Amino acid sequence: MKHKLSSVTLAILSATALNVASAQEAKQQSVDELEVIEVSGIRQSLTNALAQKRSAASLVEVIEAVDIGKLPDQNLAEVLENVTGVQITRQAGVGTGVQIRGTNANRTEINGVSTVGSGSGRTGISFEDVSASMISGVEVIKSPEAKTIEGSVGGTINLRTIRPLQLNDTLAAFRVQAEDSSLSTDSIKPRISGSWGDNWQLDSGGEFGAVFSASYAEQDVTAFRPRADRDNSVAAGSDAASAQSFDFLPIQFLIQDYDNYESETVNFAGTLEWAPNENTKFFFDAVMNDQDRRQESSRVQASGVSDLRNVAAPSEFETVDFGVLDGQDLGSIQAALKGVIPVEDGGADPNLRFSSDTNARQTDSQIFRLGGQWQGDKLFVSMEASSSRSDSNTPSFNTTLNFINPNVATNDSNENGTPFEYDLSGGALAFGIAQGEANAPTSAQLLDPANVVLRDVNQGRDTTENKEDAIRADFNYYFDSMITSVDFGYRYNRSSSTSDQVRNNVGLRKMADSPSGDLFAELLVAGPDNFNKADGRTLFIKDFLLVNPELAGSNPDYVLEVLNDAITANNALTGSDRAPTSQVSAFFDIEETTHALYAQANFEYEMFRGNVGVRYLQTDITSTGNSVTTDDDGNQVVSQVVSEADYNFVLPRINISADVSEDVLVRLGWSKDIRRPDYDDLSTSVSYSTSPNSAVAIGNPGLGPEEVTSFDISTEWYFAPSALVSVGYFHKKRKDLHVTKQVDPYEDPTTGFRDVVGPTCEAGGTFNPIADINVFGPEPGVGLCVPTQTTVNDADTRTQQGIELAFQYDLSEFESDLGWASGFGVMANYTYQKSSGGEAIDNATSRANAVFALTTGIENIDVSAKQPLLDLSENAYNFTLYYEKYGFSARARYTWREGYRSEDFGSTSSYPWGFPVVQEDRGQLNASVNYDVTEQFSVGIEAVNLTKSDVSQSCVNEGSLLCYQGLTDRRITFGASYRF
Repeated sequence: MKHKLSSVTLAILSATALNVASAQEAKQQSVDELEVIEVSGIRQSLTNALAQKRSAASLVEVIEAVDIGKLPDQNLAEVLENVTGVQITRQAGVGTGVQIRGTNANRTEINGVSTVGSGSGRTGISFEDVSASMISGVEVIKSPEAKTIEGSVGGTINLRTIRPLQLNDTLAAFRVQAEDSSLSTDSIKPRISGSWGDNWQLDSGGEFGAVFSASYAEQDVTAFRPRADRDNSVAAGSDAASAQSFDFLPIQFLIQDYDNYESETVNFAGTLEWAPNENTKFFFDAVMNDQDRRQESSRVQASGVSDLRNVAAPSEFETVDFGVLDGQDLGSIQAALKGVIPVEDGGADPNLRFSSDTNARQTDSQIFRLGGQWQGDKLFVSMEASSSRSDSNTPSFNTTLNFINPNVATNDSNENGTPFEYDLSGGALAFGIAQGEANAPTSAQLLDPANVVLRDVNQGRDTTENKEDAIRADFNYYFDSMITSVDFGYRYNRSSSTSDQVRNNVGLRKMADSPSGDLFAELLVAGPDNFNKADGRTLFIKDFLLVNPELAGSNPDYVLEVLNDAITANNALTGSDRAPTSQVSAFFDIEETTHALYAQANFEYEMFRGNVGVRYLQTDITSTGNSVTTDDDGNQVVSQVVSEADYNFVLPRINISADVSEDVLVRLGWSKDIRRPDYDDLSTSVSYSTSPNSAVAIGNPGLGPEEVTSFDISTEWYFAPSALVSVGYFHKKRKDLHVTKQVDPYEDPTTGFRDVVGPTCEAGGTFNPIADINVFGPEPGVGLCVPTQTTVNDADTRTQQGIELAFQYDLSEFESDLGWASGFGVMANYTYQKSSGGEAIDNATSRANAVFALTTGIENIDVSAKQPLLDLSENAYNFTLYYEKYGFSARARYTWREGYRSEDFGSTSSYPWGFPVVQEDRGQLNASVNYDVTEQFSVGIEAVNLTKSDVSQSCVNEGSLLCYQGLTDRRITFGASYRF
């Protein structure tokens, strides 16, 4: 039988989730007088969602499940992408981040309970950790009420599960699916989910209900990410052998990045409800998620290319127009497009490196809620206690091998030259071995363990424990007047985040220190050879060796033992005394205690209804972290630093709705909220990376919360059943915005060298004692000045404003005229938004300024730009066409968003050129088809990224210098479901 919800259930859903209906009024309704609605099918889910949106006292967007365990998309982030004003970011093509009105600063709840994430952020549980099959509905609260928990800038996302006492019939549903990725080399991955629920009348006269849902899912996603750095220059008329009659950008660095993520996720959700009488109800909710996410990625790098910039002349060039940045026209310049990079005289550069990135995230999340409700004649009381936990282990085992070209002379360095060919035309960012060169290695030589040496071993065993315990009491008192009721309540929560980073690093820079691959050949495997599968490129490196990433992930102790034995055996051969070097662990523990009080008056008078209220909160913070210093003998000394802070805020909030006609609704909303800093931004601990490009994050325990004042106005026209036209305007004023302050080390404009003498960096940055000097110094080794990043409060106010348009309509009312064609319907939305103000700036790197001096003719130019809001697209839209009739349903959704600034640009954490990259305009097509074979049994197929839309990222400005790509997969999911 199908899962049915009565109309009164829908009213209760609205009352419970949106706080818009009086529990007293709901109690007085007679279930027997109401029509029963079957919740199955696209059209009915849209009707229910619009009913909830329309009855809400504030601005809320709602998505209802099409059927049990069947939201519009498999991934919760992509579910939210259906909502007006919401865009998402993806990792390897899978939705992971959600931006509401251009910001990531949002909150996620499950059944109204705050969730905590697996990292140091404040957004809440990761969407990849929760199966969409567990969720019956999604709400996005854009305009908060006084009772809405603080902490969101864009909006609050509430994920709802099924409530057992709202069931009319026994619920029993089961779904089996399988997912296939177009780029994955593994087999098809399974997805299984099921739900059961029922309620019973008790002999005592009360009622008891239970619902249980569970899911198991595996996923394998792959993305290819080519990268080309051209952030150096060769001036016209210089003494360089590669000099042209014009200035140009040579090749600086090339990467062939293969990203692979495999996940195994187990979800469980259960609810028990007991109503001993019609006035009282008790409930217990449990949501548990267990995710094992493994990364088995690889990188093939052409390093040391910059040493050939004055030697290797490109065969073709392209014109790069840097455009205008904060009013400064940066001009244009020629850039290398095609060419060959030969082995330099002496055979040292360019180098070929093979890296294996074996990382994992094992997260166990638990959310519990216990509470009760009592309804009197005038008073409604609700009390609950909740607990959210997220414990994560993030082990990593990353290695780098240097290829020693047997056709080229070697020296005491553990690297030598390999010739490369590159072709960046058509947005391909492609490179490979220059087979036309006499010293080019063969496939057999590239796959010979004797021709690789160990360069780096980086092992980590990081742990993060986040939790929040809360109790709350909410009261609602009813009046028979214009003020229909008054809500007031109290919430206490204690939140904490504990992070412990334990890492060991081995950096080998001399041939005498580096064991040959034949000493650990049992660990070596051939890397992926299908880098051309996404776009059919012919120029790539397909023959290379890696330390087996699967083995490193499953048995890191064994791999480390073999590598240590290889180092010991090599020492015996060469006389070296190298041994693993360890990094001091970075630790922080941050605890927060918050008391919050609120009061709100709900009113209804003629055409007007709404609420006005205020929320007061007081927070105390204690932060404990490591401080690392050095004693007189050069030994590291670790001590703990404790800092304390507190703050309080008064947050007024107003929502007004006016039914100006039978079908037209106008809303106004005004509110204040805060956004607390991420936990790691408060940490006093400092951790280092072996990369010379990665910025060292320095915490700021004095960082304060961001304050946001929001205004909303919208008009909604419900011109037919399941139909809507709406237009809205929002304005946000953000004070004390959290912005990044990056300080770059000085680089000599001629040589590109940095200061390699510690412990201080007089010209900026901080000294990293374990970073690889690489091309930033005259000699190989470790220890140099690197960038620093600190989060600070912006001294100026930032303003965001935008327009949201939505349209929804189907042809069901024309069935007698259109017949089968009446099954069609459309949904569309468009969002325009922009940002202005702010004082924080990003500064071009010294090497970038040297380029801009050539493009502008301004000597000693210092280019800077106001720091943008990351992940904000000025224009975005969704268009969905669906069909539902005769047991057949189909849906196709095309999503497009304009280019935006991003920090997701590959294997380095410092900004290229000193600025976040621009992810260019991109659209994606998803589709699904489902057929009900019988009333109980259905089959279906879903496709994500049907057109395999690529990601293109440009440095400095939109459409200027292409520097990164993301070639993503197409994922097809097919399966069947049965409802008992």
